[in-house]
Amino acid sequence: MRILVSTVKNPKDKKRLSLEKDCRNVYGENPAASRKGIAKGKQRQHQNERRSAAQELATLRAKSDDELAADAELKAKVAITVSRMHGFKKKPDMPLGDFLKRRKRQKEAGAAYKAALAEQARRPK
Repeated sequence: MRILVSTVKNPKDKKRLSLEKDCRNVYGENPAASRKGIAKGKQRQHQNERRSAAQELATLRAKSDDELAADAELKAKVAITVSRMHGFKKKPDMPLGDFLKRRKRQKEAGAAYKAALAEQARRPK
């Protein structure tokens, strides 16, 4: 059994690597919910693709002309492609360093907003 030991010994280098490589989920939901949400997103995407194809092919049920069939098949393929382009996409996690910078900006913006509200409340009308 091999024990893996970090080759980086300098604390500053360890911190820099941690900020670069560690990631945080910034999608805005519980990490446990992400597992289920990704599966549901894929499911919705596939249902949408089938629905798009079925709507285009529904025009074919009444008539059975070869030219109409080829046209309906082309429209169904285009509808599926458009549906995939606008469909579900997983969002990657954000590197820890970027996440901390973003959170600091948000805190500063929130503090500035609160200060502006307090100043406005102090002014006589």
